[in-house]
Amino acid sequence: MSRIESFKRALEEKRAVKIIAGIDNFDINSIKKVVTAASNSGATAVDICADADIVSEIRHMTDLPLFVSSVEPQKLAHAVILGADAVELGNFDALYKKGKSFTAAQVLQLARETKELIEEDVFFCVTIPGELEIGEQIELARELEKLGVDLIQTEGHFSNETPSNGVRGLIERAELTLSNTIELSRNIDLPIMTATGINPTTASLAFAAGASAIGCGSCVNKLDSEIAMLAVSKSLVEIAERNAQYTVELV
Repeated sequence: MSRIESFKRALEEKRAVKIIAGIDNFDINSIKKVVTAASNSGATAVDICADADIVSEIRHMTDLPLFVSSVEPQKLAHAVILGADAVELGNFDALYKKGKSFTAAQVLQLARETKELIEEDVFFCVTIPGELEIGEQIELARELEKLGVDLIQTEGHFSNETPSNGVRGLIERAELTLSNTIELSRNIDLPIMTATGINPTTASLAFAAGASAIGCGSCVNKLDSEIAMLAVSKSLVEIAERNAQYTVELV
């Protein structure tokens, strides 16, 4: 089974876990630690930036399905040549911190440009900007579905506000992406990956909201300890496996 086929199977079984190094993380040592944690924990995929040297180095480092994220179609197409198993238009959340924003029309145009540059069989994921009104998100998702996109990723939003303490703060951070997941899962047939604020506390909520996969970044890539990175990644994988088992029992 090819790497991307193994990811597709995990999607079908609603147990996919993508560990995200970060679209704006160009620190190769940091990225290697994240990839090592993902590989050793049994995660389904890892997601890195579109820097050519980094893509080449990480491709030789792991057999995990490799997602490469960018908002530049040319970089995504080049990443495929370098060995990426999947390309992802987004994640936009990291770019909001720099004052950038994206309309539905801009995302759709970028998706079309990317689709024209990559081979038909390349796995293609698109992030729906969490800042859009939900009606716009649904319409954009339907257009992306028509375009032949394989996976939709949801997100929350960047906020300068200080979050609440404890579990309440963790849930507040994930609240928007979870509600977006619920709405999109009711209106499109594409599988959905829930990202932004997803961690061992909120991961089960994402699956309950209708996600087939979770994308987890800061709960892993912001940790200083490699042991802690591995422990959190394993916890996420265990939650996903339990969800898959629960889904099978329901059927």
